[in-house]
Amino acid sequence: MTKLILTMLQSSLVSVEVFFLTILFSVPLGLPIAAARMSGFKPLSILANAFLLIIRGTPLMLQLIVVYFGPYYIFNFSWNRFTAAIIALSVNYACYFAEIYRGGIQSIPRGQYEAAKVLGYSKAQTFFKIVLPQVVKRIVPPMGNEVITLVKDTALVSVIGVVELLRTAQTHSSRLFSTTPVFIAGLFYFIMNWIVTAVFILIEKKMDYYN
Repeated sequence: MTKLILTMLQSSLVSVEVFFLTILFSVPLGLPIAAARMSGFKPLSILANAFLLIIRGTPLMLQLIVVYFGPYYIFNFSWNRFTAAIIALSVNYACYFAEIYRGGIQSIPRGQYEAAKVLGYSKAQTFFKIVLPQVVKRIVPPMGNEVITLVKDTALVSVIGVVELLRTAQTHSSRLFSTTPVFIAGLFYFIMNWIVTAVFILIEKKMDYYN
């Protein structure tokens, strides 16, 4: 049992790595996508809308398969499995984060922009000193929900052969003819999500304190 737990703990590190790399790339990537979505330049806005519709309207598992196998059939080029997983997850979550950003920015009343203009603030000053602090506070809860979902979605990378926590659990479950490894994996996911939830609760409390 101890050996099984140690093996699954090693595999969980792969899941954690996938999680953090996806966050690292998807959070900033969502900003230009949101900007394109809100752009006054119609062709760019239409293109961004179409891209968001495709990514948010198709299963993540399918996107993982397309990103991994697509380049081989189109360009005769193959990604590393892990790289393909990070690309697919990052693009997928960037699209969801982009919509959260857009919702947060557009939730700010136009009157605040007008008041800032009257007070002599530039557009940059208005955004960073008045709009952004309010947007950040409003988007933290939905961002937290997406991040919690990401913890569980790391299990989907096994579809392209990345050996992470759930794949290891399934392998050992088949070998031992037991569901114990799967339940242990579930416990690991629960602990990871508990940590993420605690972090976001702490962030919300800190923001309430400073506001």
